[in-house]
Amino acid sequence: MNKKDYYEVLGLSKGASDEEIKRAFRKLAKQYHPDVNKEPGAEEKFKEIGEAYAVLSDPQKKASYDQYGHAAFSNGAGGAGFSGFNMDDIDLGDIFGDLFGGGFGFNFGGSRGRNSNRPIKGEDSLVKINLAFEEAVFGCKKEIKLDLNEECKKCHGKGGFDEHTCSTCNGHGRVVSQQNSLFGVFQTQTTCPDCRGKGKDFKEKCSECRGNGQVKAMKEITITIPEGVDNGMQQRISGKGSAGLNGGPNGDIYIEFKVKDHDIFERDGEDIYLEVPLTITEAVLGCKKEIPTLTGNVILDVKAGTQNLEKVKLKGKGVKHVNSSSKGDMFVVFNVVIPSKLNRKQKELFKALHETDLDDETEFKKFKKYL
Repeated sequence: MNKKDYYEVLGLSKGASDEEIKRAFRKLAKQYHPDVNKEPGAEEKFKEIGEAYAVLSDPQKKASYDQYGHAAFSNGAGGAGFSGFNMDDIDLGDIFGDLFGGGFGFNFGGSRGRNSNRPIKGEDSLVKINLAFEEAVFGCKKEIKLDLNEECKKCHGKGGFDEHTCSTCNGHGRVVSQQNSLFGVFQTQTTCPDCRGKGKDFKEKCSECRGNGQVKAMKEITITIPEGVDNGMQQRISGKGSAGLNGGPNGDIYIEFKVKDHDIFERDGEDIYLEVPLTITEAVLGCKKEIPTLTGNVILDVKAGTQNLEKVKLKGKGVKHVNSSSKGDMFVVFNVVIPSKLNRKQKELFKALHETDLDDETEFKKFKKYL
């Protein structure tokens, strides 16, 4: 993707705080707002600033952007993805409230202000799950419980009964006023305080949801975790999050994995490393060694003269790639263990070995050359 870095758009460094992000957006949005800046390209610049703010001001989207960049907003980045950016997702009126005393009547594509009756996607949820090493490697099913917003059954999501047109805004959802500022006279719009931008009100508010149209409910969801997930990866469960507003789709659930270390296996991506101890005689003479793998024990031929830290690759004995049939490899690393305690007979055998001539070995020749 050829988009600019969102931090660069706002003039910030990666890792900027929430307050720094908000402050930078306010400054740039005031500079490039189309009602203030009439230069060519100002409106496009303003949209670019708004898009960067929409992502970096959202903790979940910011975390994914920091990890995957713009790829986080297309399906497939670490199993995650986000729906496309929509300027309506930012309440710019709230941002400008303390600067100009109210929200601007922004004009994008001929519409002024936010449409509070438009379908709005439900909130996304992030759940962190601990997995055993084997659960991550082979996949598993997990039950998760979380509080989600769902449509109020009593009022069917409307928020009240006996609906009528709001008398304060005459059904527009916004109240308009003019105001003097540093830049002259501005026409400003604010969300109607009575109907909260819907344009409609109720004679009786719903007591179950207190007029919100939604209630919190504990949900228990079974998720299938694929083979091969790793520490820090995310999986998106589409459409299982909180209910949307005005007929909008449900949000998504993002599962982030924390994988426990194994006692003997060490994972590097899809490859597995196993340290196998050898006695001196096994390393010198060679042997057949039974070793564990992810799928059961195998017999490994250890060649004579095996050196300490020498590696052997077992192809295809690693971890399955997520969403793929291919597998990584397993690497056996030999650790030749020097005994720290010997009985009398063992000492005699080592003394006898010491008296034999090993000077023909290349390593000894190189060393003696400089004596």
